Amino acid sequence: MIFLAERSRWQRNLIAILAGACGVLAMPPLGFIPAMAVSLTIAVLLLDTCVDPCADEDAVPSLKHLLRKGFFCGWLWGFGYFVAGLWWLGSAFLVEAELFAWAMPFGVIGLPAVLAIFPACGFATARLFWSPGWGRILAFAAALSASEWLRGHLFSGFPWNLIGMTLGQNLWLMQGAALGGVYFLTLLAILALSAPATLFDTAETRASRRFGPSLAAASALLVLAVYGAWRIPAGPQPVVADVKLRLMQPNVPQDSKFNARNALSILNEYLRVSAGDNARDGIVRGVTHVIWPESAFPFILDQSPEAVAIIVSSLSPGTFLISGAARMSEPLPGEQVGQFYNSIAILNSTDGSVRWQYDKVHLVPFGEYIPGFLQPVVEAVGLRQFIDMPGGFEAANMRRTVDIPGIGKAIGAICYESIFSNAIQPQDGGGEDAKLIVNVTNDAWFGDLAGPHQHFAQGRLRTVEEGLPMARVANTGITAAIDPYGRILSSLPLGAKGHIDMLLPLPAPKTFFRMAGEWLFGLGLLFCALIAGACAGRQNLRRRIAHPA
Repeated sequence: MIFLAERSRWQRNLIAILAGACGVLAMPPLGFIPAMAVSLTIAVLLLDTCVDPCADEDAVPSLKHLLRKGFFCGWLWGFGYFVAGLWWLGSAFLVEAELFAWAMPFGVIGLPAVLAIFPACGFATARLFWSPGWGRILAFAAALSASEWLRGHLFSGFPWNLIGMTLGQNLWLMQGAALGGVYFLTLLAILALSAPATLFDTAETRASRRFGPSLAAASALLVLAVYGAWRIPAGPQPVVADVKLRLMQPNVPQDSKFNARNALSILNEYLRVSAGDNARDGIVRGVTHVIWPESAFPFILDQSPEAVAIIVSSLSPGTFLISGAARMSEPLPGEQVGQFYNSIAILNSTDGSVRWQYDKVHLVPFGEYIPGFLQPVVEAVGLRQFIDMPGGFEAANMRRTVDIPGIGKAIGAICYESIFSNAIQPQDGGGEDAKLIVNVTNDAWFGDLAGPHQHFAQGRLRTVEEGLPMARVANTGITAAIDPYGRILSSLPLGAKGHIDMLLPLPAPKTFFRMAGEWLFGLGLLFCALIAGACAGRQNLRRRIAHPA
């Protein structure tokens, strides 16, 4: 702390930004957990320096000063974290560079600047309840994890790279999500990985107060790992009889995927990859269900009988196709086109019928729709959403169960929806009997950069939270078969073309998270906040006794 206190203002600001950026090394694809410990430890030490240099050492700093200093420190840390973690978003602006390249700074710099407000509020709140020793660790963990929860829920939510994902990539540690979800892991991660800050307390501090928090943190992570190792079965999960899924990854470039001129060639390529290079007659055989990625077709499936006929002729009788696709509703009177939905459809190869099973609820702002309050501004500058649908996509009014013939009920998660913890369960009640999570996505916008790896890791954690297997099918990767404990059974890497076959694992016993939701996180948050408040109150009382007004 002395080292930081002696730095100039601009040096401390730079350290805050670099500390935030360092934390991203703990996110996919690297997953280097100690980097987050360095990041959070420096954050605590920086908050230690948020004192009024003109005030007496034992005086109580003004509320205004603490809020201002804490907020600015947290904003700098958050800005570094989000720029380093989301820089890959810039590649989406280059898919149609002639239309969107000019707006790249708004995504790469502007979005992190806005998101940094959340940790800024967390840092400021924590500094209000600051106290020497381990009490400040509890204050920091409670306030920052609460700000992470708010980031995942307010203004439609953006829970990308939550700090809990630091633990949510390790197979043993991620099992904690079965108890309290990713926000519970976030609270644990901040508590454990910021605890080393007490090692830098003054030499006069008792050894138990300096080293105790770090030892407690290491013990907590060890207990979590032991729980995870105990929870995961020694052998493979039993499978559902007479069900075999084929997950197809076509690796179609984004700039040609939505071009109607490529419709027939894309469809034929999908069928060729689904059948396999060794299928002499081009017929998909040996599986009960074939799954294709999000927005698979540059046309409306049930309005293209020729395409349906081609698909049916390429599937063996009794095989079902599950595919992401755009759906258009019936036009309203006086209108030529209906509303468009990003959907999951099921095609029956026996009779050629197309059944729309699920419409996406949680759309991507600016990707699939323009927020209404920004519509006039966007129109004024001539900007549109990345996916060019008339009026953009419409969000469904509720999450519904996917009913898959031969399997039963399943949970649909289209692309962006898979990052939302405790929000993928259907609202029609059918999720209680779900056998599978079907996650179709298209990450081709982001090439082979960090974004698709981060997206995959977040979707994978939903299997542990819900205790359900996942069939994840991505246009350019990562396509994977995942069991209900987060174990990757098979996968295709980014940029590969091909398919994998998946026997459907049975669900795990119902998880505590699935039954109780975020209650464990809430109780942990309340406990940390109460203890931190008590420590801060005691410290302020001592100061006032020593320096009465």
